[in-house]
Amino acid sequence: MSITPPMSAERAQEIAHTLDLRALPRDFLDNPYPVYAALREAEPFKRMPDGSYFLTRHADLVAVYRDAKVFSSDKQVEFGPKYNHAPYNAPPYTTAGSVAPLFEHHTNSLVFNDPPLHTRVRRLIMGALTRRAIEAMEPGLVSLVDSLLDKIETQGGGDLIEDFASAIPVEIIGNLLDVPHADREPLRGWSLAILGALEPSLTPEQEALGNRSVNEFLAYLRDLVAQRRQHPGDPEHDVLTRLIQGEENGDALSEVELLQNCVFLLNAGHETTTNLIGNALISLQEWPEQREQLKADLQAAANDEDLDRIMELAVDEFLRFESSNQLGNRRTLQATQVNGVDLPAGTLLTLCIGAANRDPAVYVNPEQLDLRRTGNKHLAFGFGVHQCAGLSLARLEGRIAIGRFLQRFPDYQLSQAPVRGGRARFRGFLNAPFRTR
Repeated sequence: MSITPPMSAERAQEIAHTLDLRALPRDFLDNPYPVYAALREAEPFKRMPDGSYFLTRHADLVAVYRDAKVFSSDKQVEFGPKYNHAPYNAPPYTTAGSVAPLFEHHTNSLVFNDPPLHTRVRRLIMGALTRRAIEAMEPGLVSLVDSLLDKIETQGGGDLIEDFASAIPVEIIGNLLDVPHADREPLRGWSLAILGALEPSLTPEQEALGNRSVNEFLAYLRDLVAQRRQHPGDPEHDVLTRLIQGEENGDALSEVELLQNCVFLLNAGHETTTNLIGNALISLQEWPEQREQLKADLQAAANDEDLDRIMELAVDEFLRFESSNQLGNRRTLQATQVNGVDLPAGTLLTLCIGAANRDPAVYVNPEQLDLRRTGNKHLAFGFGVHQCAGLSLARLEGRIAIGRFLQRFPDYQLSQAPVRGGRARFRGFLNAPFRTR
């Protein structure tokens, strides 16, 4: 089954020449990689219509990621005009109660902040995501995956996204924050709407849905936080309790910081891992020789350590080949230079992770899925101080989910063409019907 439509070199060059993230054609969203290749070769530091730059080379992204003092992750300047138009506040967006919910959320979340807020929040979260804590999650994750596979087996199939990929991270992150199971149903819808509002171009309907989703999410979390204050959990395992209690030196989060980073955790841990699992299982349908090789490798594994090693390589290659998060952003705090390009203070940069992860200067045969690839220096989790705090957990979820699915249903087949999410920043699928044999 053809899933990713081909694109001619001429068409890729045409899109690359006129690239505007606010007006992306459908064929780019279906298959951006030929455009990325054209940009890397001809304009790796592409000047965009709005004056920002679009970076596609691995080395350039690493250079930006390395210097967090010059290249800021704070989005106050960028997101103000994006979200805070009428009826919301005008610059400087500081009047209490008048900012757009999307603006308040995204400018307070871990990923879109610089120190000191980024440092405080990250330290609190990482304290509950130690190697020992993540290892302790594995039995419960295996049980969850197996229960989903049992249901799929009874039905003879289902949907790779709705019935499997999206069901795993919402439970894992829900467990980390100890969200009651009965309350988890709205989480995916809220997540899709809030993260969808990060796309370069928004319709009024998408923006309204994003703002409404933030408000509904916060209303729920206020009650949950109030309950947890009265009945704290174990801060070694309950991230919400840990965030509420803060650190021993009393460096606690404000109520806004606390609530918005709970929203961030539930969203970021959910959507990116859903895409990792879904993209992987669908890629195996497009690359049957890699699927057969992976099946053979898993069957030949002598022990659990071999199985883990095989799947660790495979998961990193899935992350490289179809990065869940394709785009990142930075803003220069002072005049600087990257690879000979002068950048004044205030310059906005879009870091194209999807392009960097297929850079031939770093990877042999980068357009090929190679599940035995070693030395995989992909940037799917970012790099430097802003590298994804949950990368070890995401790798664990991917390894268990993809490996056990393939071992249980080695001959699964898509029964209909999967439906892509149609996004530039987050690459994944909305639906992918399949049968188990």
